[in-house]
Amino acid sequence: MLRWPEKTFRSGKNSLIQIDDIVVIPSTTLLNNQNSYMSELSEGTAAPTFTANDQNGNPVSLTDFKGEKVILFFYPKDNTPGCTKEACAYRDNHTTFESKNTVLLGISPDNEKSHTKFIEKFDLPYTLICDTDKSICEAYGVWVEKSMYGKKYMGVERSTFLIDEEGNLVAIKRKVKPEPHVAEMLEMVS
Repeated sequence: MLRWPEKTFRSGKNSLIQIDDIVVIPSTTLLNNQNSYMSELSEGTAAPTFTANDQNGNPVSLTDFKGEKVILFFYPKDNTPGCTKEACAYRDNHTTFESKNTVLLGISPDNEKSHTKFIEKFDLPYTLICDTDKSICEAYGVWVEKSMYGKKYMGVERSTFLIDEEGNLVAIKRKVKPEPHVAEMLEMVS
């Protein structure tokens, strides 16, 4: 029988297995947003670029907005109570954000049809981006393990990113409350 020298050690809540010089990291460890193995975004660094379809099926790239500030807000799902409060708070302040040379972009894993219905139902005046493959959510570290009633599942952590005119991250706000953080973001762009 072949036996590899093996040792197990703990890092936070996660067990890692080392076999010779190879460390095996369970996949759930990599998906845990609080784990040190996931590269964290930090203020002052370049925002991850992306191209994805908006609610009308038109491609939108972050680079399309060079020269403007961008508020990129990630939310879990169209037409849910918390997401509707957040979307409407941004809607109600849209003109003020525009006057501050700031573009609003909402992102969720919903498809074009869902985004269109959401926009029409609540008269949202800004672009919603479809991230059905969750690649943008993963790039920004907001596709995380969540828990409800003891059940664990993967989902979007409500987060907002302020990006400057050159495409750099100015502010990163994670686990935000649906309404109050809109006022905070408005202060930050003033």
